[in-house]
Amino acid sequence: MNVRFLLLALASILPPVVAAEIAARPELYPAPAPIPPPGTREIAPGPFQPNWESFQQYRCPDWFRDAKFGIWAHWGPQCEPEQGDWYARHMYEEGSEIYRYHVAHYGHPSKFGFKDILHEWRAANWNPDELMTRFKNAGAKFFVGMAVHHDNVDLYDSKFQPWNSVNVGPKTDIVARWKAAARKAGLHFGVSNHAAATMNWWASSLGADKTGPLAGIPYDGRQLTKADGKGTWWEGLDPRDLYPPLRPVDGKVSEPDREQFIQRWFVRARDLMDKYQPDYFYHDWSNVPYGQVGLDLMAHYYNSTLAQRGRMDVVMTAKNLNARQRPAMVNDVERGASDQLEEFPWETGTCIGDWHYSRARFEKHGYKTVSQITQILADVVSKNGTLLLSVPIKGDGTIDSDEVAFLDGLGAWMAVNGEAIFGTRPWKIFGEGPTHIKAGDMGEKDLRFTADDIRFTTKGGTLYAIVLGRSSLPVTIKALGSRPDRLLEKPIVSVEQLGAGASVRWSQSEAFL
Repeated sequence: MNVRFLLLALASILPPVVAAEIAARPELYPAPAPIPPPGTREIAPGPFQPNWESFQQYRCPDWFRDAKFGIWAHWGPQCEPEQGDWYARHMYEEGSEIYRYHVAHYGHPSKFGFKDILHEWRAANWNPDELMTRFKNAGAKFFVGMAVHHDNVDLYDSKFQPWNSVNVGPKTDIVARWKAAARKAGLHFGVSNHAAATMNWWASSLGADKTGPLAGIPYDGRQLTKADGKGTWWEGLDPRDLYPPLRPVDGKVSEPDREQFIQRWFVRARDLMDKYQPDYFYHDWSNVPYGQVGLDLMAHYYNSTLAQRGRMDVVMTAKNLNARQRPAMVNDVERGASDQLEEFPWETGTCIGDWHYSRARFEKHGYKTVSQITQILADVVSKNGTLLLSVPIKGDGTIDSDEVAFLDGLGAWMAVNGEAIFGTRPWKIFGEGPTHIKAGDMGEKDLRFTADDIRFTTKGGTLYAIVLGRSSLPVTIKALGSRPDRLLEKPIVSVEQLGAGASVRWSQSEAFL
């Protein structure tokens, strides 16, 4: 057996009242398609029935298992203010840092709300082909574009949501253009869907200040109706299609409104699948959203793929899947890790900074380093996983100089060491070393790998040993000892260091884990 190893280089407050009667004019925006009544969900026919027993026949496609690394554009109108995560929510939370920023730069959210942020977002300098070339050169084998976040704005030519990027803001089909760029670059293409959480996540837009001179004045998410748009830039659009369902202040959504929201979520997601036929579909949700509704969507995706392609080679992901669910789709761990070699393919989704672009993080040079990301990548891949990495994009559609340098550095590392990542499979054990891994979401901040942490991958007759910290030779790998109960089935015949261009002196003793 050949053994190859590599070193990870640490390298006025209320909306204006129209005084004069304005002559009626045609709607400026197309009306959404009618939504079938709740409970009426058409799914493509095929072998997959909408239940977990039927989904056991699913097999994760080899393209995803070989890819190991994808780049994600978690980009939308919340990136326009460049204030980091969850702008659409926090701008309505009185006293928060983003609320104060919004009032100072745009005005009070009773008058200038998130719909107006969307109007400001023009993505004037966005060049998807140029970005995709950078992502591919950095090592990405697939690309994921965000199709809708919790802000409920569809970033594509949506049939059921008129508040979309074709009608408003950039006035272009973001998803279609991302897909074209990915295909041109030879990458698999996916989308992420975060809208299932909108109903509760965005309840802040339905509130009002509790203190100060504007106390009790409803934010625009609560007070506006379609009629209020007359004579404005959004004439013909209904704010009730954008903001979450109304409810009593600090109360719950009524059951009919909840069912209608869920039904609308389903037809929008199905429209996204049918129109763009992505290779990968990401749910920002534990399991599949809304129980049986999510299972229906899952069956539609799998069956429609078979009908379109004659084969089932797509990936659907969700979070916190249990043992019964993990054979049926890919488990996603957000900014976290696994503490074991997983039986089924899985992924970690993380970001080099905030999910939404933060100017302050750039100014502080606060992104993750290439060394940190390659450590996470090696750990994930050694455990049968894939890394999906978000690189934040500014509101205008460009990336900053630190992100350019990061992608260039990552590409340089991949050019030398990608052989130990792409197309590999796990070994008998994922690795060795002293670092304790806490499994689950949000655990990556606690990772502190050392030069004694080793991760293994295999390809053909070669075993790759990846050293996760800065190290000067010699490197000791305990698992490769020569005891009779060793893990190696065949003797080592050669050892080399990737990129070194020279032979490596090595010896084998009886040391073992």
